[in-house]
Amino acid sequence: MNISRANIRAWSRLGQRGSFFGIAMPEIAKDRDNLKLLTADLSLLSGMDRFISAYPDKFLQVGIAEQNMIGIAAGLAMEGDCVFATTYASFIAVRSLEHIRQHLAHLQCNVKIIGSAAGVVAARSGVSHWATEDLAFMRVLPNLTVLSAADSLEAIKMAISAANMEGPVYIRLSGGLDCPVVYQEDYDFEIGKMVTLREGSDVAILATGLMVAEALEAARLLEEKGISCTVLNVHTIKPLDKERLDQIFDNHKLLVTVEEHNVLGGMGSAVAEYKATKENVPRQVFLGFQDAFAKAGTQRYIWEQTGLTGPQIAERIEKEVFL
Repeated sequence: MNISRANIRAWSRLGQRGSFFGIAMPEIAKDRDNLKLLTADLSLLSGMDRFISAYPDKFLQVGIAEQNMIGIAAGLAMEGDCVFATTYASFIAVRSLEHIRQHLAHLQCNVKIIGSAAGVVAARSGVSHWATEDLAFMRVLPNLTVLSAADSLEAIKMAISAANMEGPVYIRLSGGLDCPVVYQEDYDFEIGKMVTLREGSDVAILATGLMVAEALEAARLLEEKGISCTVLNVHTIKPLDKERLDQIFDNHKLLVTVEEHNVLGGMGSAVAEYKATKENVPRQVFLGFQDAFAKAGTQRYIWEQTGLTGPQIAERIEKEVFL
């Protein structure tokens, strides 16, 4: 696969979902006879046209039957297939939770669960189509790897990495069309290893998903005020990169976790749980949905309600630094 600046810009326009299913999946299918792609009614919306046209025998449309889809996926995996199953994150992580727990996590089936439109990408559709609790549900399931893509290139890398590993994986795709670009060039992606995007000495900002781009903007604004920030992309929620976290704890005065997710049970909670086992660690600030729903509107409008835009993140960190 040619990862060039031009392609990265093109993939950004497709969004995370379009890049995952329209670019990565056809590439993966070339070398995998046992690949299966299942969806619950979202084939065209997810940009699967190219895949379906090239590999109709590897595709299955189950319709609006998310729970059944997980059972079918588990059955195919038990017969030796590498299965990718997808629909809205709000449906696959909530409505299908019991089936994921019993069929995939417990039995360790080789199924990759793709939750699209995570966070509040489906902004005007309201709470029914938002997923601000999915990380909490998924990360407590044993044997399940949990990933969250920062941009379209990372979504592609996650697809390839997940296909090359055995066992169940949950991949959170939150970027819609014209997804912000975090990675302008190719980079090393490894499950379980967070990426340092910016080095600083005062504050460590740990972000995941679309919040990575907002965290980078916040760090630039804070630099103008003399506050030095490290920015890290926590693309793997489970397993956490504990080795890198230990380094962060030792070298920063304040830790800020940022996610388009409830502050209860998400990435910030995962970091705090590990931090609680350590001594002499920095104070942590949790930015995200503060255990509340928001009013529907544009995605940016919802972020503004919850303090998740770059300028708002910078303003909050500035206040915390000078407490």
